[in-house]
Amino acid sequence: MISFAITVFLSAFLLFQIQPIIAKMILPWFGGSSSVWSTCLVFFQAGLLLGYLYVHLLHEWLSPRRQNVVHCALLLLSLATLPVIPDDALKGAAFASPTLNVLLVLASAVGMPYVLLSTTGPLMQAWYARSFASLMPYRLYALSNLASMLALLSYPLLVEPYLVVREQALIWSGAYVLFVVACFASTWQSWKGVSGERERTAAATATDPRPAVGECLIWVGLAMTASLLLLALTRHLTQDVAPVPFLWVLPLSIYLLSFILCFDAPRYYYRPGFLLALPLAFVAIDRVLDGAGMPVPMLVSVLSVSLFVICMVCHGELVRRRPPVRHLTLFYLMLSIGGALGGSFVGLVAPALFNAYFELPIGLFLCALLVVIVLWRELRPLWRGLVVAALVAYTCRLTAISIGYVEDYRRVLRNFYGQLRVAEVNEPPLGIRRSIVHGRINHGEQFIGEAHRREPTAYYCRQSGIGQLLQSLADGPPLHIGIVGLGTGTLAAYGRRGDEMRIYEINEQVLELARQDFSYLADSAARIVPVLGDGRLMLEADPDQNFDVLVVDAFSGDSIPTHLLTIEAIRTYLRQMKPDGVLAVHITNRYLDLRPVLAGAARHFGMKALAVELDPDDDDRFCRHSLWVLLARPERAEALRRSLDNAGKLAPRPGFALWTDGFSNLIGILK
Repeated sequence: MISFAITVFLSAFLLFQIQPIIAKMILPWFGGSSSVWSTCLVFFQAGLLLGYLYVHLLHEWLSPRRQNVVHCALLLLSLATLPVIPDDALKGAAFASPTLNVLLVLASAVGMPYVLLSTTGPLMQAWYARSFASLMPYRLYALSNLASMLALLSYPLLVEPYLVVREQALIWSGAYVLFVVACFASTWQSWKGVSGERERTAAATATDPRPAVGECLIWVGLAMTASLLLLALTRHLTQDVAPVPFLWVLPLSIYLLSFILCFDAPRYYYRPGFLLALPLAFVAIDRVLDGAGMPVPMLVSVLSVSLFVICMVCHGELVRRRPPVRHLTLFYLMLSIGGALGGSFVGLVAPALFNAYFELPIGLFLCALLVVIVLWRELRPLWRGLVVAALVAYTCRLTAISIGYVEDYRRVLRNFYGQLRVAEVNEPPLGIRRSIVHGRINHGEQFIGEAHRREPTAYYCRQSGIGQLLQSLADGPPLHIGIVGLGTGTLAAYGRRGDEMRIYEINEQVLELARQDFSYLADSAARIVPVLGDGRLMLEADPDQNFDVLVVDAFSGDSIPTHLLTIEAIRTYLRQMKPDGVLAVHITNRYLDLRPVLAGAARHFGMKALAVELDPDDDDRFCRHSLWVLLARPERAEALRRSLDNAGKLAPRPGFALWTDGFSNLIGILK
């Protein structure tokens, strides 16, 4: 028993520990987009599906000892793929098709070890069941989910803050070798526990009927709904509330916790209580989707509790309907198919098919529909009518929410890098103000009327840090300005005849909106040179540009593309600047304080950092609160400090660890 438990625990721990490790390694290759996480989850769920299919076919087609031989051979073969470090040669193709390339990089780096790890839970349970016929193996599934949750929670707390990502990958690879050893021990236990002919005979004479197709579809549907809502609510939290890793870990931990509680002992799923709580969860999510104002901690709590109720209902009903041990591998195969379908729908299908986040209302509808299907035979005719009426009413409500995602907006677009909406508001006497919104964050705005269309606004107004900097250079010779992140193109308003602005933008839809819905680029007197691609990668590939000013403002919502703020990234920026050039970084953020990151980087390169914060008056229509950090050589920084309003020296924080491509820790900069 102990060898099986150790193998299952270690495999599940490694299975979920590799997910943030490998995702963090490739995040800089794909613009730091939060969609990288969603696509990684799709890959991992597909890996689970492939692993469970392998186990099911192995269990159905081969005798026990042949199973042992085949699996051990594959384990030995997988050792040749270590260490799990992506090939840098794949980095160059990332921009062409980001979703496909994320999947390709993951498959080449960790595909075989991940699939074999995913086989361990169901395979060990099947081998355990035949070795200890009197004991039920389902508690091993709960143990695997406990290990998964521990791996997930330990990463941001115990691994990420203390190890660079390459060290993490090497240590993980060493732990995988230990897992292979443990798996061999369990294989030997299984080999001794039963002969090949005895199990084949038992399987042939088994009286347990094969589950019906309809029952298998219910298993798939329940698993798919939980997976779909996990990813949809995670995306809502990370893009519209607070895009920090904790809010990626939290929903997945809740999802795994429901598995642990439901599979460890059915009594944890108190059916009447959770079925009564489910409509309350729907109402709570409805309040969030309706835009009801509530403090962020309450908002996170409401969504977390609602997700827990939904997952407990889906997984609790799965456990109630689980088959005899004879069909255990089929049961887990159906669960993995459902999980992969839900993840693929959110991570692959929805961004290509929808222009808004319709997957969340769709997931809520599927959850309500499946509960009705599951309960149908148990309900009396009167209750059936009431339940159908409630389902119809809820469907109408979800339809109205979906329509609200896109109505009253001038344009709504969506791709791998997120959803963009163009909003318009009439603000007399200034007229129509048009803005780009990503999630709930304004990414630039413009007054459309002729009188004010050339006036820079929002975080780039004349009183902001970047506004003051560019105005202070307006009387000098023509400028060569680099800009990472386009937005509405507001900074083009500062361009003069003879100036050149080279603007790097990863999302072609942003460039489309800036050209078609805003006029800053067209109105600018400067020569505008747009460059499509990840700003850092493009700057690394560009010949020397000798920028007078390089502006970095490439956040999506409030999310932080950490690869743009590392020592290696800033070294690239400095290589592209004149010796007396100024690096201007926009770090306005509701949840994170990035000043220590830039202050530490400035000291590392022998530079000085200035913070320029603007708090405009409430009636100021042109400016928004902004925080800019300017990095320059000491003499230049001192001159800027004297000439710019509200410019203060930024002192490094004692003991703050520099961010590198291998290490960044958001815990230390939480507000």
